[in-house]
Amino acid sequence: MTKDQIVTLINACRKNDRESQQALYRHFYNYGMTICMRYAGTREEAKEILNDGFVKVFLKIDRYSPNLSFKGWLNKILVNTAIDHFRKFQNEPQTVDLIHAQHYEVESEALLNLSVEAIFDLINKLPPAYRMAFNLYAVEGYKHSEIAEKLGISVGTSKSNLAKAKMKLKSMITKADDWRNVSG
Repeated sequence: MTKDQIVTLINACRKNDRESQQALYRHFYNYGMTICMRYAGTREEAKEILNDGFVKVFLKIDRYSPNLSFKGWLNKILVNTAIDHFRKFQNEPQTVDLIHAQHYEVESEALLNLSVEAIFDLINKLPPAYRMAFNLYAVEGYKHSEIAEKLGISVGTSKSNLAKAKMKLKSMITKADDWRNVSG
């Protein structure tokens, strides 16, 4: 789909044209699911976040400026929807453990042995609070103060959750690499 076709769809969506909304949704479905899967524990949860996000897109489509990237705008809405979903359904207490808030290195050779899909699978195995902190920091580029504000947690908790996510990922990557070495 060309940029002009997308602009035409967006303009029709501004008039609440259902066919155009459906076409825009279908066109950006895979892109949106990729974003939502980073934050969701299951595919069903990712679909829920995606659908909630697109409802927001269609309700706020008048706020979209055509001189901005639609993908960038959609990404921001989907990430914020994932954050809202996390806050709404989080059932784990948020703990602060600053002793863990340090940098952990993973052997680069172990990472080279894993595909992008395998790395995302490992990230999806993290507990929700750790996964959220990791994705917001490492993937989206938020600062700890921004993460803390968005999630309603302290900066220390954000740092701790990121450090714990890194520790768990390091452990999982090391185990995956060890398993490959034994079976290979």
